[in-house]
Formats: sequence, structure tokens, C-alpha cells
Amino acid sequence: MCEMDTVLWILTGLLVLFIIVSLVWRWQSEKRAIPCPSWLSWMLEPENPFSPANHARNIIAWLQLQPGMSVLDAGCGPGRLTLPVAEKVGKNGRVLALDLQEGMLQRTQSRAQAAGLNNVILMQGNLGEGNLPLQQFDRAVLVTVLGEIPDQVSALLEIYAALKPDGILSITETIFDPHFQTREKVVKLANLAGFWEVAFFGKPLAYTMQLAKPNA
Repeated sequence: MCEMDTVLWILTGLLVLFIIVSLVWRWQSEKRAIPCPSWLSWMLEPENPFSPANHARNIIAWLQLQPGMSVLDAGCGPGRLTLPVAEKVGKNGRVLALDLQEGMLQRTQSRAQAAGLNNVILMQGNLGEGNLPLQQFDRAVLVTVLGEIPDQVSALLEIYAALKPDGILSITETIFDPHFQTREKVVKLANLAGFWEVAFFGKPLAYTMQLAKPNA
């Protein structure tokens, strides 16, 4: 067997493994919310070419970040957005990386240290538990995370309280995620928490939605 055939077999095997894991994960997720385990964090890294609304660079560009801003990365995973956001807000800004799994936070911390980023703060926990500081963040991001949260309304209410007036919450959903949430459901949940939609990027099955906290 030539080298090219070996590479093709390996790639095919990885693709089949990915499909099997995704199907099992989606099936189990219909019964209960299951976050991606930290040992599968590598699956969260690649940018899906069929879902540009889920690309880190696009999500960050749409946030219109400025130096000195404070950002909440809720369900940060291995830090796919945490690190580039930390770079954008600079040394006078900060990013709070929140995740339920210690393994994900350890990976994020290691990558931040390797990149020389000292403005990343780690917090272990789940949204909706009342652990976030009040009115501290200019932006918040939830990237394929909302469907993993047991009490979604409480989670959005906590983010609402943690954002400054005129703060923006960015929610990204893609059909490739087993916890996919439709635009209609997200809007309904957001309205219950007090948010209103200000921007929508992408398509119904792969999108990023921005929600604003009114300056009351």
C-alpha cells in the first residue's frame, strides 16, 4: 500500500470515528444535556468550512471588540475564542473563561500562558448558579453551549445581569452540534430574559445571533 493510500485510510477512519461519536452524542443528548468531554476538546478546534457563522474570526469580528473591554466566554471549552478575544481586548481588558469542566479550563490556562496572555480569568461552574459579578461585561459569548444548559432561562438571566447596560450577548448555533437550538427558540428564551435581537449572521441551520441588554 502506498503512502497516499495509507493517509486516505487514516483520514477515512478519523471521519468515520467523528461521525459515530457525533451520532451517539446527539442520541444521548436527546435524553439529557451532555457537554463535550475535555478529552474530545480537539474536536472543537477545527473551523467547519460549511459553517462560517461558527468561525472564531467571524464571531469575534462581529463583536466589534475594543481595547479595555471585559468579555465573558461562557462554556469556553479549550479556549478557541478565549485566546483571540484576550488578544483583541489587550492588557487593559479581561476575559472571564467559564466552563463546567476542569479539564477544559486547564487546557485554556495552558494555552493562555503559552501565548503570554495575562488577562484571562478562569471560573469553574455552570450558568444560572448566580456566580457571575453584576454589570461587569461589555460582551458575552455562548458558542454552541446554550443547549447544554439545564435551566436556559436562568442562565440567560444571569448573563443579562452580568452585562453592562448596552452590553451584547452573542449566541452561535450550528446544526452540526448535537444540542442545536433553533433561532425561534433562542429568540423566545432571550426575550424572557429581557434581551432583544440586534443582529443575525448566517443561515437558519448555522448562525450567530447578537442580543442586546437595553440601557434602561
